[in-house]
Amino acid sequence: MRWRHIVISVSLLLNLIMVYTLIWGEQGLIAYNDLKTESERLKRQIVELDSRNVALSREIRLLQSDNRYIEKMIRKRMNFVKNDEVLYIFPEKMPQNVSGAASDERED
Repeated sequence: MRWRHIVISVSLLLNLIMVYTLIWGEQGLIAYNDLKTESERLKRQIVELDSRNVALSREIRLLQSDNRYIEKMIRKRMNFVKNDEVLYIFPEKMPQNVSGAASDERED
């Protein structure tokens, strides 16, 4: 009878240790969920990088073969103009605190 209690206690203790290891151990469920989340994030990043890679490959092909595209990129990125053209560059955003000619006048 006493051996039976000892065997049951030891098996219960071993079961508790195995459950703890299964859930919180190095290769437990919590670590598995963390790795699964990381894997999904990396898969999304791979898809984004693949699409960017395809776009860059397309641009490389255009730059190697299409003179009109080359001219377009030079004019866009380097602000080149032809001899009979005038280039106007406007600021993207106007400052909020500038209110025209009245901003020079100060109250004394």
